[in-house]
Amino acid sequence: MKPLMPASPDDLFAYLDTLGIAHKTVTHPAVFTVDEGRELRGTIPGGHTKNLFLRDKKGTAFLVVTLENAAIELKSLHRLLGASGRFSFGSAELMGELLGVEPGSVTPFAAINDTAGRVTVVLDAAMMAHEVLNFHPLVNTGTTTISRQGLVEFLEATGHHPRIEAVSATAGGEP
Repeated sequence: MKPLMPASPDDLFAYLDTLGIAHKTVTHPAVFTVDEGRELRGTIPGGHTKNLFLRDKKGTAFLVVTLENAAIELKSLHRLLGASGRFSFGSAELMGELLGVEPGSVTPFAAINDTAGRVTVVLDAAMMAHEVLNFHPLVNTGTTTISRQGLVEFLEATGHHPRIEAVSATAGGEP
């Protein structure tokens, strides 16, 4: 069943607190791109990320989370993830329906709104090498820092057992 209203950042922080997961949030002007985020974040430590909301030919939704500078080969990613046909970007409407967020605010924290478990969350293995990670707290006017273990615990608590896959290209160009 879909929640009547998507979770707010305060709802998210309260949920993290009930799970005993440490988090710290810095507020900033709205950012819509990775480049804007780079300019505004200052000295926030940890891996900075980007999130791709994708769907396959059958409409199955995937949220692929990587480091901000990762190169993702979308043409072949569906094979790696076992999806039905090539990926396309999910629409803003589908994103709102499943994750309760708008474009520019996509985050793995949006799994809190996917109570039906319709989105498969994929975490890039290279990103998971970072001890500390940064994501939007459901809105693009903040950056929330969380440990990689805290992220996995949060996702599992929401019913999303994340797949950790090597989805980004390495220096040699191979995924």
